[in-house]
Amino acid sequence: MTTERTYVMTGVATREGSAEPSADAAAVHILADGTTAAAVVDGIGHSTRIAAVAQLVADVAVRMSARRGGLAGMLTATELVADPGAGEEPEPDAVAVVAVTEPGDDRIRIAWVGDCRAYSLTPDKRLQPCTVDHNLAEQLEMCGYAGEVTSRASQWVRTTVATAAVATVAEAWTDAPLVVLTSDGVHDQAPHDVLEALVLQHQHDPQALAEALVAASEANPEGVRDDATAVVIRHA
Repeated sequence: MTTERTYVMTGVATREGSAEPSADAAAVHILADGTTAAAVVDGIGHSTRIAAVAQLVADVAVRMSARRGGLAGMLTATELVADPGAGEEPEPDAVAVVAVTEPGDDRIRIAWVGDCRAYSLTPDKRLQPCTVDHNLAEQLEMCGYAGEVTSRASQWVRTTVATAAVATVAEAWTDAPLVVLTSDGVHDQAPHDVLEALVLQHQHDPQALAEALVAASEANPEGVRDDATAVVIRHA
């Protein structure tokens, strides 16, 4: 899916992983004045219900973020899933990243919880992370832990959409002309240098870039492929 206004272009692509259905979701919303919000959401687990709620979270997050900013968008999404629900299955949870850009402002503002990521293309043509994963591995590193961090620690997400609060939704901004949002099925299953090369190759075509990024993710040593989703935002 491609959207375009006079000052911004976007591209969206997603690919289902080994487990069905895909729990990833993405959305783009554009206001009448051209303000554009985009989101990538990664539902935790796999079921039809989780997939539906992940898309609902993405749709609500972008609509509110375009109007009130990424923090408000994320906290509104939190209200959708904050209660565990009365059924036998708990309300689905997810991790997410949102980006917003307004006409007349060169900045792209980012808000996130969990391990969905945002990257920007720097002036020296490097793909640079704008976000830090909210997982146990990153938390241990920030606390000065120097021992071996297991793969399980990197998968243990410490902040989710359901538990998000003003103090735990992280925010950042960049004045780079190109920002890429990804689920972990992209950035965990494709080497960084491969992602960087694809961004350089397709930087002027957001839709081609989004499709190339999700296609680049490979199966892990056990042959499992995660759901992969990418959204690209580019100032024209």
